Amino acid sequence: MVPVLAAAAGVGIAGTAASHGRLREGLIALAVLLGYSLHLAYRRGEGPLVLSEGYGRGPRARSHLRAAAMTGDVLILAVVCAVIVQVLRGASIGPYGWLAALAGVTYALSALVAGGG
Repeated sequence: MVPVLAAAAGVGIAGTAASHGRLREGLIALAVLLGYSLHLAYRRGEGPLVLSEGYGRGPRARSHLRAAAMTGDVLILAVVCAVIVQVLRGASIGPYGWLAALAGVTYALSALVAGGG
């Protein structure tokens, strides 16, 4: 349900931006929110993560891995929110759009390399 809501918000924001003559920014916001909805949908069906030696062993490794995943999720959400706010304000979204693209590409490549793709 949440991935669908994120995608619907993207459509609404894109429509709002386009109606104010900011089609490019609206399309970027739509792409960011569609990517975020895919991220949410993918994470929902994600199985348990395999721990590598980089995180150590045992409960401490699991805690570190969860903390790293939560940090990434919060930072991605912050960038998505910044894109939304900037589009609705009519301000430049350049840096936030690039950060969102970097996060999406990094996540996709990491999922593929880890064998989850």
